[in-house]
Amino acid sequence: MSIRIVTDSNCDLPAQIIQKYGIVVIPMYVNIGTESYLDGVELSREDFYEGLPDFDSHPMTSVPGPGVFIEAFDALVSEGASEILCIHMARSLSAMANSAQLAAEQWDKLPVTVFDSGNLTLGTGLQVVAAAKAAAEGGSVAEIMALLEDQASRTYCFAALDTVEFLRRSGRLTRFQWGLASVLQIKPLLKMNDGEFDMERVRTRKAALARVLELLEGLGPLENLALVHTHAPEEAEALGRRASHLFPEGVSSLSAEVTPVIGAHIGPGVVGFIAIQARSPADSSGSGE
Repeated sequence: MSIRIVTDSNCDLPAQIIQKYGIVVIPMYVNIGTESYLDGVELSREDFYEGLPDFDSHPMTSVPGPGVFIEAFDALVSEGASEILCIHMARSLSAMANSAQLAAEQWDKLPVTVFDSGNLTLGTGLQVVAAAKAAAEGGSVAEIMALLEDQASRTYCFAALDTVEFLRRSGRLTRFQWGLASVLQIKPLLKMNDGEFDMERVRTRKAALARVLELLEGLGPLENLALVHTHAPEEAEALGRRASHLFPEGVSSLSAEVTPVIGAHIGPGVVGFIAIQARSPADSSGSGE
């Protein structure tokens, strides 16, 4: 039995991991004016973020239709897949999982299961890696789904935005909200867990970064911790050093520049973390009964 994993370009996984596990990544679209680009294929992160402040039209994002998924499913059949598991960005943020589900309902060559990661960027990516490892070790789809549901409930994103300008441009803020936030020097703090998205308002950049660390510490011991940023590698590294005591020992942590699909809405200069909370001893003992 060969279970193959399909995800989207929001996952922000490095190419070597994608290649190692044969993960199929379906690109989302970044639309700039009349031009449409396949995320991660036709538009580099560097070109996107350097151009973002000055694009004539603010970038919009969209998802491929079911036909793109069906083409990918057909290719996996030819490669010997026996089942397919799709893991995508939170439905509360994107229609990607819905498009995958429509494809699964229209296609009947193999069983296809769609999972909503409830998160974004490496919050999705780390679930994809966990699923790919479990599949490589012979786990069933039911077993992998249970693993994903558990991990999703313990996966958090905390990120400090540098400006509210791009939330305004993407329609996430009204002009009044944007004006008020700008006058008050508000730095939004993005929080995400298990499909629930929230924005916390902090008055200064310094306070926002301190709050990110406070939220991380509040999770207790961590199973994994990854850095994420939008075109701000040096600031992300500095924040990572401040959180060095929180990185779990013996775990190879990832760092990613966030896909333009997300960056279009939050802008450059964002720094933060994807954290997976460690299971409590009671949870661990209970899962083995």
